[in-house]
Amino acid sequence: MVDVPTLHTDLFLAGAWTGGGAGTFTTLNPATGEPLAEIASASEADVDTAVKAAGAALRGAWAAVPPSQKGLLLSKLADLVERDADILATLESLDMGVPVGLAGTLFVPNLVGSLRYYAGWADKVNGEVVTNDGYFGAPTHAYTRREPIGVIAAIVPWNAPLMILGWKLAPALATGNTVIVKPAEDASLSILHLATLIEEAGFPAGTVQVLPGLGPVTGEALALHPGVRKVSFTGSTEVGRRILRNSAVNFKRTTLELGGKSPQIIFDDADLTSAIRGAAMGIFFNQGEVCAAGTRIFAHRKVYDAVLGGLKGAAEAQVVGDPFDAATTMGPLVNAKQREKVLGYVEQGRAQGATLVTGGSAPDGSGFFVTPTVFARTNDLTIAREEIFGPVGTVIPFDQDAEAIALANDNDYGLAATVWTTDLGRAHTVSAALEAGAVGVNGWSPLAPQLPWGGLKASGVGRELGYEGILANTEAKTVTIVL
Repeated sequence: MVDVPTLHTDLFLAGAWTGGGAGTFTTLNPATGEPLAEIASASEADVDTAVKAAGAALRGAWAAVPPSQKGLLLSKLADLVERDADILATLESLDMGVPVGLAGTLFVPNLVGSLRYYAGWADKVNGEVVTNDGYFGAPTHAYTRREPIGVIAAIVPWNAPLMILGWKLAPALATGNTVIVKPAEDASLSILHLATLIEEAGFPAGTVQVLPGLGPVTGEALALHPGVRKVSFTGSTEVGRRILRNSAVNFKRTTLELGGKSPQIIFDDADLTSAIRGAAMGIFFNQGEVCAAGTRIFAHRKVYDAVLGGLKGAAEAQVVGDPFDAATTMGPLVNAKQREKVLGYVEQGRAQGATLVTGGSAPDGSGFFVTPTVFARTNDLTIAREEIFGPVGTVIPFDQDAEAIALANDNDYGLAATVWTTDLGRAHTVSAALEAGAVGVNGWSPLAPQLPWGGLKASGVGRELGYEGILANTEAKTVTIVL
């Protein structure tokens, strides 16, 4: 473990570090269950102060920064993140239990990539000239401007806080908005350290603020505050519905990336070695605490037994333990509540008649661990319908392509899907038919700052990343001059 010089636990409010008006809350180390830190909790009054500071920066110091300089500041922040990559990975691992190697090789680099990608966009956010029929016979010159939305609340989950914050923060800043970040209660420390780097990079006070706190207090105040013009939220569908209702009070824009129950379809012509390895990654990556987790595995009946056996072996090969042990491939779940939720789903699966192939228990000892779990049965069971957010997958057979597509689409969610096949025509045809915001072919959940990300149905509203991230963080203003 890398030594962390200081645990930052205060609010980063209006360019200063301060205690929270709602006292403090305790965050635990999920690998031990022991207290990790006491973190300041933002009150409704703190939110109001932050919104006023963000509004002042939006109209003042941040607005005065030229677009190219905004890009340079984002690039400088990316450099500082790279400098402190080991510290950030350590904090991410301490907070939510991810193996530190995974945090260091994926989560932190993805944040850097998002910052650099949108740094390049900062001086390229343009409108367009619009040809039209004129105004009562007079010619016109009409054009659009893409302008910042305003003060944006970024509410971040605990399962990949730095990476997902990058998806929200980088495009919002590149397009001239100011941002108030509300980290998850279970994973605030890495984002608070990032706030020190934002300060060091030289962003004007109020441009980015970080307000840890409780969802029903801090998050609710942000969603209801009339000075917040947009809420960008990643988290559960249940909380997303509440945020959408609250945001509707004053017609905020929203981007909501919510739950998932992503299918993986393995056809009989697939490269089975790659498919089983990739399918296992989709189930067990980050302890299964992934919105795009590919936990519904539909395997063609010709390869069903091979897939089931391969995933059993992959589950049993996982090394569950200390996130800072180099041999560990799976750490603990984030907290005791999440562990009990996952184990509750395991019991439901057994009670409903699913075949438990392997796993399904909590190892002895401290920490919030669950063994990697594989079930076999049908698509109508609760474990195949609802998001578990843990290392639990269900393998289901199919016979025809149309059947696989129908089974995959027979769900309330539509975030991601994976197709395993060597037939290029089938890859395109099936991808087009799947109800999902993102489809990976022969690779589970490919992510890159250039690729739009978001879901359909109960998986959310709107898109992040790519050029869609620019559109999602700007308003189009039409100007028409009658000549």
